[in-house]
Amino acid sequence: MKKRVLSGIRATGRLHLGNYLGAIKGFIELQNNPDYETLYMVADVHSITTPYDVKKLKTNRRDVFIDYLATGLKPEKSIIFYQSDIPEHLELAFYFSTILPVARMLHLPTYKDKVKQYPKNVSMALLNYPVLQAADILIYKASLVPVGIDQEPHLEVAREVARKMNQTYGTDFPEPVRFATSGEYIPSLTGEGKMAKTIEGSYINLTDSYEEIKKKIRSIPTQTTAGGEMTSGVKTLFTFAELFIPKKVAGFKKSYQDKSLQFVQLKDTITEAIYKELQPFQKRRAEIVKNQKYIDEVISVGASRARKIAKQTIKEVKEKMGLT
Repeated sequence: MKKRVLSGIRATGRLHLGNYLGAIKGFIELQNNPDYETLYMVADVHSITTPYDVKKLKTNRRDVFIDYLATGLKPEKSIIFYQSDIPEHLELAFYFSTILPVARMLHLPTYKDKVKQYPKNVSMALLNYPVLQAADILIYKASLVPVGIDQEPHLEVAREVARKMNQTYGTDFPEPVRFATSGEYIPSLTGEGKMAKTIEGSYINLTDSYEEIKKKIRSIPTQTTAGGEMTSGVKTLFTFAELFIPKKVAGFKKSYQDKSLQFVQLKDTITEAIYKELQPFQKRRAEIVKNQKYIDEVISVGASRARKIAKQTIKEVKEKMGLT
């Protein structure tokens, strides 16, 4: 039997370089492997667990869907869908919430981080985020989840849910594990943490023009310290160099060490390489956008295929829990 894989990206903005190199390339690799059955969702419901703009969400969720297609996710190989098109996710999340103690959710490090980030918007939806994520995964009985290490606490919740449901009600949920793909860790342009849509000034969108990329790369802080130790910004710049201009890194590092490096030259060389890397994606996206009917059809078919699986799982769970 094929191993079922599920993952998704929040609809908080268009896909950026970190999404592409850190996740999407791995998604495509799995999609093209006959050993796996792949499901990829636009996590639009997860997007409303923190403050958001309604009009922007409507635009963002479709943009992410189109970006999925333009990067190389194919509806004939993967089930691609909007999370909100499958209400069974929310139903299953409620059933799961009956077996999880509130204290368990309150102590999750990811929840504590979000509380610090949004102290005035601490909602039940935010607290229940990992429960919904468990439902996203287990409703398809996916055993593999290609996500970053930062999501491991949430996956542990999903495993706990699977065990408790199986022990209490006799269900047959797998205990999902994080599946590391060949994706790269892409640092933020600010020099701190990873590239993220929720942090302004930290990312390069896949749709950015040459001038936009140039402006963002040039904004990376490159102040130096006494003794020649690399600052976080300089380290970020050389990480991008290793990713996009690997054959030129040694020369630029030598110039850095002998203090003759002109950072603007390094930045502009990286800019040109990134823009060249994104050209195929941008051309495919421009073609896809011309056919809105095709996009709508893919959305409809993806929802239908995902719901077929989700409804069967809900039917089984309701029978086990005594709700039918």
